[in-house]
Amino acid sequence: MRSNRRLTDVEREQRRERDRQRLHQAAEQLLSSDGWRRWVRVRARNGLSRYSVNNQLLIALACPEATFVCGFRAWLQLGYQVRKGEKAIWILAPLTVKRAKDADESADEAGEERRVFFRAVPVFDRSQVAEIPGGTPTALESPCEPLTGDSHAHLTAPLVAFAKLIGFSVAFEAIRGAVGGWCDQGAKRIVVDASQSVNAQVRILVHELAHALGVGYREYGRGRAEVIVDTVTFIVCAGAGLDVGGESIPYVAGWGEDGALEAVTEFAGVIDSVARKLEAAIAPASRDQPADAIAS
Repeated sequence: MRSNRRLTDVEREQRRERDRQRLHQAAEQLLSSDGWRRWVRVRARNGLSRYSVNNQLLIALACPEATFVCGFRAWLQLGYQVRKGEKAIWILAPLTVKRAKDADESADEAGEERRVFFRAVPVFDRSQVAEIPGGTPTALESPCEPLTGDSHAHLTAPLVAFAKLIGFSVAFEAIRGAVGGWCDQGAKRIVVDASQSVNAQVRILVHELAHALGVGYREYGRGRAEVIVDTVTFIVCAGAGLDVGGESIPYVAGWGEDGALEAVTEFAGVIDSVARKLEAAIAPASRDQPADAIAS
């Protein structure tokens, strides 16, 4: 049974230190090819994109095969129940604390001061839950479609509109060779190979828009920029239900040299940020989210 006793300052600091160590350990997992692939696959799944990078790392460390994560009550709302004996995945959730100001403070200082702390909260993966008997469970993911065909033609218009929003034009033209497309950041122009299937054009457009969002060769160098953009493309397309399983997931741990941990987590943050912008461009702004979506 959980105690309601207030923690001492020392106990609170010890708990925060344990949380920091868990985050550090989770980030260190990225310094292997397997660890990087694990985070990318977690980030590419629809049910996990709503979490912050830090929480994605914690989920990937605790449950590498996670696909959709929610709190206990949120699972009930979705029509599922956590199976008895399942071990929780612990992530960090923001907690706002109010502190009343002293009576002798000036009028300008009167009122309440708000501080935000983070506390560990339990969540569970879909592999740990079962449908509630007699209920109507919510579907947790969309069908996956191949890059051939035109099942995702509806994404072309919002992607072109997003390009226009950030100041880029988009042209669909026949391109010789296997280039597929390019982004001219100077001319603010994106070209997509019109001879490709519609689904493949969507993938190319996502790739080139990631470049347009500032992931250029000048900023990162050719190799690093392509790793970032390829990873963003994998995440966004997989999340949208396009089958990109045959694509390789680049590994970036060697970039940082002595500062490898900082370098890899920085690029994970860049990838997550760029992917979120593109995901927002192709998803309805009012799409339903589980009740316990957490960002930290």
